[in-house]
Amino acid sequence: MTKEKVTLTLDSATLGALRKLVGARSLSAEVQRAVAERVAKLQHLAAVDDWLRELDAVHGPVPTETLDWAAKQVDQWAAAQSKRRKAG
Repeated sequence: MTKEKVTLTLDSATLGALRKLVGARSLSAEVQRAVAERVAKLQHLAAVDDWLRELDAVHGPVPTETLDWAAKQVDQWAAAQSKRRKAG
């Protein structure tokens, strides 16, 4: 794989923490790994967006009532997770 040299501006505290964690290993390799993970996540999210647009085109938009129901389910789940974290 070909590589290209770039200049980045990073927050000093974040860079210092990374250098401390990486130690003698390559800082460039760690940044490359982090950027590659982020790119993969963004590509995955873009594919999900494409899939959702396709579903909307075929089946129409999700009814508001269904979205409201789903939002309540997520809120209930999040509240239960928060209680577990505080208790545990």
